[in-house]
Amino acid sequence: MKKLIAAASFTGILLVSCTPKAATSTAAAGTSTSTAEQIAQGKTIFENSCGRCHKLPDPASHTPVQWVGIMNSMAPKAKLTDEQHQWVYDYIVSVKK
Repeated sequence: MKKLIAAASFTGILLVSCTPKAATSTAAAGTSTSTAEQIAQGKTIFENSCGRCHKLPDPASHTPVQWVGIMNSMAPKAKLTDEQHQWVYDYIVSVKK
């Protein structure tokens, strides 16, 4: 149990330190602030914007923490707004659920 709490704490700290301010509260809380409609828009943005330049990765191929880094590096290239960035991230991590 102590290891689980330590791992969860480490993951939370890592998410807080590696995410932009707009996504920090969502990532730290482990919940999505996006509605079902926004997550659906995130899927569309993911398929259209990301698929424009390369083959779409399987959302389950990375952890939510790994997706933070990937999204932070790729969102500017795709010219996503902060809202779109959040919706795509929320879509990607929702696929595993």
